[in-house]
Amino acid sequence: MTGAVSTATADTQRGSQSGTPPRPARRLPGGRPVPRRISGPAVLRAAGLTGRYAVVIVACAAYVLPLLFVINTSLKTQSQYLTAPNSLASHPHLGNFVDAWRQAAFSTLAGNSVLYSLVCAAGSTVLALLVAFPIARGYIRGSNWWYRLFVISLFLPLAITTQFQLILSLNLYGTRIGYMLLMASNLGVGPFLITSYLRSLPRELDEAAAIDGCGYFRYMWQVVVPLCKPVLVTAFLFQAINVWNDIINATIYLTDPSEQPITEGLHVFAGQYVSEVPLLSSALLIVAFPLLAAFCFAQRYFVAGALSGAFKG
Repeated sequence: MTGAVSTATADTQRGSQSGTPPRPARRLPGGRPVPRRISGPAVLRAAGLTGRYAVVIVACAAYVLPLLFVINTSLKTQSQYLTAPNSLASHPHLGNFVDAWRQAAFSTLAGNSVLYSLVCAAGSTVLALLVAFPIARGYIRGSNWWYRLFVISLFLPLAITTQFQLILSLNLYGTRIGYMLLMASNLGVGPFLITSYLRSLPRELDEAAAIDGCGYFRYMWQVVVPLCKPVLVTAFLFQAINVWNDIINATIYLTDPSEQPITEGLHVFAGQYVSEVPLLSSALLIVAFPLLAAFCFAQRYFVAGALSGAFKG
C-alpha cells in the first residue's frame, strides 16, 4: 500500500513538472462558462447576512426619517407647511430658528437646563457609585437581592403622588432645590451599569488598599473612580439626558417661569386651535442640539461604558 501511494505521488509530481496543461473548464454553447453551484450553507449565510442588513436599515430609517421630517418642516414658513406639509422645502427659511429662540426665551431657559443637568447628573452619578460599590463587592447582606431590586425598579412607574407629598412636607415645592433633589434621586440605570462594571475589577485592589491603610472613600476616589471612568461618564450622560428632556416634573414642581428648563419653552408654540409647527420643529432642534453635541464629544466613553457595563461581571 505504501508503494502504491508513493508511485501515485511520483506520477503526480512528474505530471506537474512536465508542464501538462490543466483540464479546460467546461463551457456552455456560445463560450459561456458553466455557472458554479452554490451550496446550501452558503445560501443560508447569504440570507442571514441580508436579513441582518435589512434589520439595520429598517432601524436606522425608523430613527432618521422622523428627524429628517422635522428638519424639513423647520425650514418652511407657516403658509408653506399648511399648503403642503409633506413636500420638501423649496426655499429654506432659516429665520424660524431665530424666531423660535426669541419667542421661547431660550436664552434664559437654556441656562436653567444646563444648571439642572450638570448638578443633578453629577449628584446622581455619585449616589449611583456609592450604592453600586458595596453591592458589587458583596459588602452588605443580600447584595444580589439589592441588585435585582434596582433592575426591577427600571420597569416600575414613577410614584408621582408620593414624591409630590414628600416635596410638600419638606417645604420645597416651587424651589430649585426641591426639583434638583428630586431629579438627582432618580438614579435610573446608573447602579445597574456601575455594578456590572465594578464586578470586573479584581478584589486584590481592595485587599491591597486595606493593607496600606487606605480609607473607604479615599480608595473609591483615588482608585475606583479612575478605573470606572467610562461607565461613570455613561451614567452621567444618561442622567443628563433624562434631566434635559424632563418636562413633566418641571411643570409640576417649578412654578416660577424664570426657573423652568428649556423644554417648557416648547409650550409657547402650541396654540388652542392652531399650532406653529415650523417654529415648533425649529425649537425641537434647538433643544436637541446640545444633547447631540454632548454625545459626539463623549461618544468614546459612552459606547465603552455602556458595553462594558452591560456584559462584564
